[in-house]
Amino acid sequence: MVYLVGAGPGDIGLLTVKGLRCLQKAEVVIYDFHLNAQILNSINDTTELIYAGKRGGHHTMTQDEINRAIVEKAKEGKIVCRLKGGDPFVFGRGGEEAQELAREGIIFEVVPGVSSAIAAPAYAGIPLTHRLYSSSFAVIPGYEDTTKEESAIDWAKLATGVGTLVFLMAVKNIGELTRKLIEHGRAPETAVAVVRWGTRPDQQTIVSTLKDIAALVRENDIRPPAVMVVGDVVNLRQELSWYEKKPLFGQRILVTREHSGGFESLEELGAEVLQFSTIEIVPPASWSELDAAIGNIATYDWLIFTSTNGVKYFFSRLFEKGVDIRQLKGLKICAIGKKTEAAINRLGMRVDLVPEEFNAEGLIEAFMRERSASDSQSSAAGVRRPESLLDGMRFLLPRAAVAREVFPEHVRKLGGVIDVPTAYRAIKPDYHGKRLKRFLKEGRITIATFTSAATFNNFREIMGEDADTLLKQVTIAVIGPVTAKAIAKAGLSVDIMPQVATIEAMADEILKWVLRKQ
Repeated sequence: MVYLVGAGPGDIGLLTVKGLRCLQKAEVVIYDFHLNAQILNSINDTTELIYAGKRGGHHTMTQDEINRAIVEKAKEGKIVCRLKGGDPFVFGRGGEEAQELAREGIIFEVVPGVSSAIAAPAYAGIPLTHRLYSSSFAVIPGYEDTTKEESAIDWAKLATGVGTLVFLMAVKNIGELTRKLIEHGRAPETAVAVVRWGTRPDQQTIVSTLKDIAALVRENDIRPPAVMVVGDVVNLRQELSWYEKKPLFGQRILVTREHSGGFESLEELGAEVLQFSTIEIVPPASWSELDAAIGNIATYDWLIFTSTNGVKYFFSRLFEKGVDIRQLKGLKICAIGKKTEAAINRLGMRVDLVPEEFNAEGLIEAFMRERSASDSQSSAAGVRRPESLLDGMRFLLPRAAVAREVFPEHVRKLGGVIDVPTAYRAIKPDYHGKRLKRFLKEGRITIATFTSAATFNNFREIMGEDADTLLKQVTIAVIGPVTAKAIAKAGLSVDIMPQVATIEAMADEILKWVLRKQ
C-alpha cells in the first residue's frame, strides 16, 4: 500500500489529520526537502527513512529512481508513505508517481496537502478571492522558460482573463514573468506580492507593482522558495496581515528534550518549535535493582517520583511483574511537579505530597514538615519522638541511571533509609545534527532551550567542535542552576532561567524576554 501524502507548506500545524495517520502507520517514508522535517518526529522509530529531495537544483534522487524506490518497497509488502511538500498533485509530480503505481498494479491513496499557492498568500494576509476584488485565481509554474517559442502558458488569456495569479517558484524568472504579463495587457500598476518561506517564522513579504517588483526582489535579495501573487487582492494585505503581527513571529525555538509539550503557548503566539532531542529515554541495562525494590515494596513508607519518566517505567515494571496495585496500600506517594502528579493520578492513585520547591533542599524540608506533624500527633498519643528527624523512615526513589545524590545523602544524614534503583536511562541519540547545524549557521534559530545538563552536554557532542560557536548568537534558556552551571562552564551565558523549574514557567519567561527586546 502506498500513500501519496501532502505535508503542507511548512507550518507543521497544516499537516492534515489523515496525513499524520498515514505517517504513523508507514513502514517506509520517502520524503522531500521542501517540508518541515519536524513532521518526521511523528513516525515510529522502526520506520525506514529515504531522503529523495532536492535543494538548489541538486537532486538526491532522480524522479525515475524515486518511482523505482516507491514500487520496490511496496512490492516488499511494506506500507509506504511518499511524503511531499505542499500538495502532491500541485506541481509535485505526484500524478506521475501515481501513474507508475497504477501501471504496476499497486494499491495507492492520495492524501491532499495544503499547497503553498494558497497557504503563503493566506499567511501574508492576501485572500486569493474576494467578492469585491477577484472571483477567480490561477496557479502557474514560474520556472518555465518564458523565452522559448512555444509556451505551455497562454499568456494572452492568462494576463487579463483571471482575477488573481499565483506563480510558484517564480523568483528566478520574475523579470520575464512580469514582462510577459504587461506585454499581454495586465496593467503595470497592478499590485504584486512576493512571499518567501510562507507559513514559517522566517516568512518575508514584499509588495510592489507589476512593473517594479522584479527590481525590488533583486534589491532585497529574495531567493527561493517564494510565491508571487498578482492582483488587486494584494492591496488587502495592509488590512488583513495577521501572521507577521504575532508577538513571537520570527522566533524559532530549539527544544532539546524528548517531547516539546509545554511550549504550545509560544506556538500560538507565532513561534515555531524545532524539536531536536539530545536525550533518549530507554529502559535500564538491568531491571535487578528495581525488581528487588518492588519485591520489598511493603517495607517502604514513601514512594517518590521526580519525573513522569519515573512514573512510567516504575509502574510498567510493577505491572509486568504481576504485582497487584493494592499492595501499595499504606504507602505514601510524593510527586515532584504537577505533571508528575497528573501522571500518577491517571493511574487512579492519590498523591500525598507535592513539594513547593522542585529541588533536593525543598524536598527534605517538605518531608521534615510531614514528620513534624506526624511526631506532634504521636507525642499527643504518648509515643516517644525519634532521635533523628527522619529516623526509621524508609524511602523508595525510582530514578534515572545518572542522577544527583544530594537528596539521598540528606535523607541518610537525617537518619532515614533510601533506595534509589535505576528505573530508566537517558542516553544520547545516535543521529547527526547536519540540518540543525545549518539552521544555526544561517541564524534561523533564535532561542535554544536546555532542561538539564545532559541535554546541553549531548548537544555539544552531536554538534561537534562548532557547538559553542554556534550558540554564541543564540538566546539560551535553561531550567535549573545545574544546567546553568554546565553552560557557564562552556564559556556561554544563560539569558533566561525561570524561578520555578517547569517547562510552562520557562515558556512564560521566554515570552517576557522577547517582548522586552521588541
